[in-house]
Amino acid sequence: MVIWNTSKECMSTEDRRLLHDARLRKLVDRLYHHVPFYRQLMQERNLTPVDISGISDIVLLPFTVKDDLRDNYPYDLFAAAETEIVRLHASSGTTGKPTVVGYTRRDIEVWQECVARCLTMAGIGIGDKIQVAYGYGLFTGGLGIHYGAENLGATVIPISAGNTRRQLDFMVDLGTTAIACTPSYLAHVMENIIENNLKDRLKLRVAICGGEPWTVELRRKIEDGLGIELFDIYGLSEIMGPGVAQDCHLHQGSHIMDDHFYAEVVDPDTLETLPDGETGELVLTTLTKEGIPLLRYRTKDLTSITHEPCACGRTSARISRFKGRSDDMLIIRGVNVFPSQIEAALFEISETRPQYQVVVDRVNDYDTFEIAVEIDACLFSDEVSTLENLSRRISETLQNTIGLHPTVKLVEPNTLDRSDGKAKRVIDKRRLF
Repeated sequence: MVIWNTSKECMSTEDRRLLHDARLRKLVDRLYHHVPFYRQLMQERNLTPVDISGISDIVLLPFTVKDDLRDNYPYDLFAAAETEIVRLHASSGTTGKPTVVGYTRRDIEVWQECVARCLTMAGIGIGDKIQVAYGYGLFTGGLGIHYGAENLGATVIPISAGNTRRQLDFMVDLGTTAIACTPSYLAHVMENIIENNLKDRLKLRVAICGGEPWTVELRRKIEDGLGIELFDIYGLSEIMGPGVAQDCHLHQGSHIMDDHFYAEVVDPDTLETLPDGETGELVLTTLTKEGIPLLRYRTKDLTSITHEPCACGRTSARISRFKGRSDDMLIIRGVNVFPSQIEAALFEISETRPQYQVVVDRVNDYDTFEIAVEIDACLFSDEVSTLENLSRRISETLQNTIGLHPTVKLVEPNTLDRSDGKAKRVIDKRRLF
């Protein structure tokens, strides 16, 4: 079992700064001497490692974007010899080459430690049985949670994603107390639990959800529906995988494991660093990673940051719930819209179920905007006027939230496609041509 120094999560501001200073200096020296890509970028800025004295100098350093990993596919960004790499993961994305990341043995140990910290924040420990319903394989979700939970001393049920009937059988038969999966898949699991009257037969008390954007409203629907507590875990394969950050039991923002990952929030247009509390793009630097360390990686995730200590006792930086992504913003009839805004508005309406799909198209140079929403089956036995009123309420709620009236299509439960992984919430047909 991995034992870590918990004081790293509660250290003083001065001690944290000194740790960041030392680790950034070591990181820059490693990248300059072992990764030609970064050496060239630094030389273009007339920088050498001696010019970086501490964390305050991070603004002098170049940014890294996902295309840099693709352009240097597969190994040119690695800072460790191939013989030192003990594991490879990759994410395919939707276009271009995959991004390949490598882990040294020490990287794996850090990853396990970070995930174990996150699970501890959710109250998971020895005696818990955690059902890992993330996908295993090149995707980092399954193995990341798996090894972190094992090193914490919990019992792992490595069921992977999909086969919902089997998921439910194991929850009941094996006494699962925690589940790790995407929030959209957990919403699907919840529907099946309720439909099969299994809730009272479960020992489930906590869920570790991540892998896709989700809202407070979806959290509340699932928590109310299952009587469990949900925790928001964050990670991305380019940086490490799950375990970069998670919220504690107070749910007042996600704690960055900032002895290993230094977080900044920048204006996505000017790239200037923003002060605490202002929303911008999250940028992460891997302070301790050996295999493929990254400088100022632009995540595209929109959030704000605070360095105020949390009431839970941790003093690490915290990021707020994501507002969306700088690259998945929809522009509909000239209005900027994030899917998370749509979800939050829909879940204000009690009759809606946690499954919906947005379809945007362009007809005769005019953007069409349709939302299909699942509602309780009993509502279809009501008068037509009841459904018309519900459609109007949904449309008006969205008008008040995002400034647009969509066409609302009410559908019965289990009509929309389910996903074992990330939900396909938005179909933008304008991008298909």
